[in-house]
Amino acid sequence: MTQRENQGMALGLLGVIIFSLTLPMTRVVVQEINPVLTALGRALLAALPAAALLFWRREKWPTWAQFKALCLVILGVILGFPVLSSWAMQTLPASHGALVNGLQPLMVALFAAWLSHERPSKAFWLCAALGSALVLAYAVIQGAGTVSAGDLLMLLAIGLGGLGYAEGGRLAREMGGWQVICWALVVASPVLAGPVAWLSWQHHGAVSSQAWWAFGYVTLFSQFIGFFAWYAGLAMGGIARVGQVQLVQIFFTMAFSALFFAEHIDTLTWVFAAAVVGTVVLGRKTAVRPAHSDSVTQQ
Repeated sequence: MTQRENQGMALGLLGVIIFSLTLPMTRVVVQEINPVLTALGRALLAALPAAALLFWRREKWPTWAQFKALCLVILGVILGFPVLSSWAMQTLPASHGALVNGLQPLMVALFAAWLSHERPSKAFWLCAALGSALVLAYAVIQGAGTVSAGDLLMLLAIGLGGLGYAEGGRLAREMGGWQVICWALVVASPVLAGPVAWLSWQHHGAVSSQAWWAFGYVTLFSQFIGFFAWYAGLAMGGIARVGQVQLVQIFFTMAFSALFFAEHIDTLTWVFAAAVVGTVVLGRKTAVRPAHSDSVTQQ
């Protein structure tokens, strides 16, 4: 791997560490706040610092082609994954959701091959498929032979999230990593304002300080700052390859869930997590042929 690819992997890992608290924090919030309001509200509030940063830096408006690409980013990382994963966290432990989320790197690689024309080797696909098979096996075992409704919601969230990650990483080569998430939040905000206002009016009952702190985290870090490092890493190191780093998120999420939220992590979960992360180590050594365009704007 080149120095630039290693830097991309490091930035991707930083983004993963920030994202690793998303599911545990979301689980705290949705116990008291409607999951759709949680997902859309965090994006609407994150649009405020995003707009301020774009204004301060005097960033030029996206082109029409970039605007259309931003719509895919919005569908994936502002609407799809946040809403569906918030619903899933009403019934699934965060550690369980984290392991199912291990399928996302495969989704990112598939969309990278389709949208960015990256060409991972057969060995890469084998490692990605092996990691994904382990994740599905875990979900079935934990569900006593069936896949729960929460698992299905997570699977849908992962598919849309993979689309948003891959398209955002591709677009970051043109716009820069932080610009992508900022413009996506700003473009989405008019659409979010109405539903957030209505759901807020429908909400009844007090919200604890713990839930507010958790909501603050998913707003500022999960929906905003984390994407600065994540999209820059995807652009620098290759979307498919850096996307595999997300499998390591399993360990971070489980560790944080046990440490800060007193979730019990059984031995089987740790064993599957270790096996899945092992596929990342193998996949990191495989070849991924990048897209023809290698131009990346300043991050």
